[in-house]
Amino acid sequence: MREGNLEAPTRHPLDWKNPEFYDEGAAFKEMERVFDICHGCRRCVSLCQSFPTLFDLVDATDDGEVHGVKKEAYWKVVDQCYLCDLCYLTKCPYTPPHPWNLDFPHLMLRAKAIKHKKGEVSAGEKFLASTDVHGSFAGIPIVVQAVNAINKTKTARKLMDRALGVHPDAWMPELATSRFRWSAQKSSAQVVTQGERTPGKVAIFSTCYVNYNEPGIGHDLLKVLSHNDIPYVIVDKESCCGMPKLELGDLDAVAQHKAANMPVLARYAREGYAILSAVPSCTLMFKQELPLMFPDCADTQAVKAAMFDPFEYLMARYKDGLLKTDFKSALGKVSYHIPCHGRVQNIGRKTEEMFKLIGQTVEVKLNTVERCSGHAGTYGVKTAYHANAMKIGKPVFKAMAKDEPDVISSDCALAGHHIAQGMQQAGLPPKALQHPLSLMRQAYGLK
Repeated sequence: MREGNLEAPTRHPLDWKNPEFYDEGAAFKEMERVFDICHGCRRCVSLCQSFPTLFDLVDATDDGEVHGVKKEAYWKVVDQCYLCDLCYLTKCPYTPPHPWNLDFPHLMLRAKAIKHKKGEVSAGEKFLASTDVHGSFAGIPIVVQAVNAINKTKTARKLMDRALGVHPDAWMPELATSRFRWSAQKSSAQVVTQGERTPGKVAIFSTCYVNYNEPGIGHDLLKVLSHNDIPYVIVDKESCCGMPKLELGDLDAVAQHKAANMPVLARYAREGYAILSAVPSCTLMFKQELPLMFPDCADTQAVKAAMFDPFEYLMARYKDGLLKTDFKSALGKVSYHIPCHGRVQNIGRKTEEMFKLIGQTVEVKLNTVERCSGHAGTYGVKTAYHANAMKIGKPVFKAMAKDEPDVISSDCALAGHHIAQGMQQAGLPPKALQHPLSLMRQAYGLK
C-alpha cells in the first residue's frame, strides 16, 4: 500500500507548451518508466485494451521485463487508449501525491500529440474528430434526409470503411432535421431564487451532438428547467468543446476551440450563470482538460467553477429545497449506465440519485451499471477497434439486460446507442433507449 493512499489524486497541469513535451525520446523514456510500474501492478488490466496490450508485449520478451519491449511497439499501447481517465481516478495507487507520479492518460495524450505533430494521423481520423464540419449539414432540408439515407446503405458504409476507417457495422448517429440552437425556445421565467449551492439561472452549452444529432435531449433539459421556473439562455455562440481533437492529440486545434468558446462562456460565468452541458465528455473538457491545459487563464478557471453536469445541478437544486418533486408518471424498470466521463468528474452518482428521488413518488425499479461501455468517442466506430469496443462492452450489455428492463439509459447518448446495439447483437431483448433527461421530463408528465 502506498504512502498517502487515502489522499485524493492531484492532477498536475499539462505541460504541452514545453518543447520537451514533443521530444519522442524523452516521451519513450517516461513511457518505459510508467510501463514498468504498470507491468508490476496490473491492477488496470480489465479497464481497456491498452493494459492487456502492454502486458502481452512484456510477457513476450525473453525475461518478461519492459526493457525488452521495442520502443516502436509502444504505439500499440498508445493507440488503444481513449482517454477515459478511469485508470487515473479509480484504479491507480501511484497517482500524485505519490512520489512515483503516474498519470497514464496524460502520458498517452502526450504520445498522441507527438504522433499528430509527426503527421502520422490519417485524414479519416481527422475528419471523424471534426464534429463541427460533418455536423454542418444538420438542419438543411433535403440534404439531411439524403445524407442519412445514403449513410445507411451498404455501399456507403463500405466507402466509409475504406476512406474513413469506419467499421461497416458500427452504429453512426443521424443528422437532425432541425438543429437544437435553431429550435430552442426562449425561457419565459424571469426570476428564481438563488440557492446555496446553485445559481438561479442557467446558460446552456448545446454541444455538437445535441445541436446536430439529438436535439430532443436539449429540448427535454429546457422543459425540466422551465417546469422548475429556472430561467435559462442558450449561449450566444459556441464551437466544439475540443474533446474529439484532444483524443486525437491535436492540441493546437483544442486551443483554437478554447479561444472561440472561453470569452463567451466566461461572460456567463461572471454574470452568475450555471453553465450546463448535457454530454459528459464536453462537461469534463471544461471542468478538467482545458483547465489543466490553461492553468493560468482566468476565463478558463471561471468557466470551470461555473460548469455543471445537468443532474449535478438539479440534485444541488433539490438540496437547496428548490426543485419540484411533483412527479406524475411511473418509469417502470430502468437500466441506467454511468459513462466513464461522468464517473471521473468526481461528482458522485447524481443521475442515479435523481432516479431514486423520482422513485419516492412514482414507480422506478432501477438497475445501475457502472462500467465502460467500450464506445469511447470515435474509438468504437473505427474499423481497427470496433471489435475491441464490443468486447469491452459485453459485460455492460449483459448487466443492462438484467430483470428485462422497460428502458435503457445513459448520460452519454453515444454509449447508450452502443449498448443498445451490443444488446441486440448479443441476442438480448431489444429495449427502448431514452436519455435520463428525457425520462425525467416524462416523470414530470411533461409533453
